Amino acid sequence: MEQAKQTAAYNAIDTYIKDNDIVGIGSGSTIVYAVERLGQRVKEENLNVVCVPTSFQSRQLIIKNSLKLGDLETHPNLDCVIDGADEVDSDFNLIKGGGGCLLQEKIIASCTKNFIVVADIRKDSVRLGEKYKKVPIEVLPMAYVPVMKKIEDNFGGKIKLRMAVSIVGPVVTENGNFILDWHFPDNIRDWSLTNKQLLLIPGLIETGLFINMVSTVIFGQPNGYFEVRSTK
Repeated sequence: MEQAKQTAAYNAIDTYIKDNDIVGIGSGSTIVYAVERLGQRVKEENLNVVCVPTSFQSRQLIIKNSLKLGDLETHPNLDCVIDGADEVDSDFNLIKGGGGCLLQEKIIASCTKNFIVVADIRKDSVRLGEKYKKVPIEVLPMAYVPVMKKIEDNFGGKIKLRMAVSIVGPVVTENGNFILDWHFPDNIRDWSLTNKQLLLIPGLIETGLFINMVSTVIFGQPNGYFEVRSTK
């Protein structure tokens, strides 16, 4: 699937990035290929591109590939954002946050009208939950227990505090928050309403549900082919 990831990422950079663009750079394994290709194009074509990162990982990728680093303070309006996803359904809804980054990704994605998702074909589904069975949720540490209880009581399913692998204790985001993984029930159909209701819970900072935000999805396949789907 590495070939599929590279195919999708390279196509996004070659098709949608132009000179003088301000580009949001997402996180994850597919984005490694996107930044790699962007670095090649900037060097070969002498492009002037500013990159705004969503995470420490993407910031390091930007620096490693000798790209110009920016932020939302100086560039609040982005020409496009390129990011990955854990799952994409037929209505262009996303689940993101499997790698622990979702709040900053959603903020960056909200600053453009051209949010481009790159993914391998395994992430494609008809409806959310077919491939990825949980929704990551960023929560204020002091509130994680009552938030967990409210979600299970009001929406069903099971929710767990995400624990770190190499250290004892929970995963802590770059914003100093915890991550909950909500293993949601199969009967949820209206993800837009569900997302709105979740965001009303005090202490819940953000969800990994990206609703009505995507403009284009590029699915890469292992054979080198790709499929482009657009909401426009």
